[in-house]
Amino acid sequence: MYAFQYHRPGNLGEAATLLGKLGDGKALAGGQTLIAAMKLRLAQPSDLVDLGGIAELSGIRADGDALVIGALTRHADVAASADVKKRIPALAHLAGCIGDRQVRAVGTLGGSIANNDPAADYPAGVLGLGATVVTSQRSLTADEFFTGMYETALKPGELIKSVSFPAPKRAGYAKFANPASRFALIGVFVSQAANGAVRVAVTGAGNGVFRSAELEKALTASFTPEAAGAVKVPAGSCNGDIHASAEYRAHLVSVMAKRAVAAALG
Repeated sequence: MYAFQYHRPGNLGEAATLLGKLGDGKALAGGQTLIAAMKLRLAQPSDLVDLGGIAELSGIRADGDALVIGALTRHADVAASADVKKRIPALAHLAGCIGDRQVRAVGTLGGSIANNDPAADYPAGVLGLGATVVTSQRSLTADEFFTGMYETALKPGELIKSVSFPAPKRAGYAKFANPASRFALIGVFVSQAANGAVRVAVTGAGNGVFRSAELEKALTASFTPEAAGAVKVPAGSCNGDIHASAEYRAHLVSVMAKRAVAAALG
């Protein structure tokens, strides 16, 4: 580690002001990625702005047919929430699949999607449900928010306040986890809206979370595990590394999609 200045603002406005004037400052949510990167000297911010003291950034509430989850809400709280289990059980399941108990007790929704790790779970849930990300400056659709590997549409000094998840008719999430990190080697989130619209989001396969047009087309025609399993995802759309080849990841996308649809159908 190295020297840095620590700040703990009491409200969102104060935090945004601090980040706006601290050229190399970083917002600290759960710290599950940032602190590890700092220990390895992969990140060396001059200042840390701890968001943990801002009460308005935490909590889960219903808003019509949607669930609004604060950016600082911990994974464990989402997984255990009766409201989430009732309205979007697939999202509660996803939160319960993240990392281990220690990670779920500290990691946050906002921190996960702001970091946008290409193998993280939450980006698949946000994109797969067509959620809206509400920031300190504006509202962004999920399709607008995620822009690339570790990249989002957030501007300097812009903070995530909450995420609004529309309740689907049905949804499911299935993940093949790396046994060491528990990150998704492949994770697939599927949802079907009341009007029949289908969304399929894939994490772990490429340079960031993405929607699968092939799976969405197949499941729009027939929302069944068999339809999902019959889709052959091109290996060219997947990355290969020491953990899995591109061909194996492509195969897993169809397998996880099949399991996610089965979970959605109960």
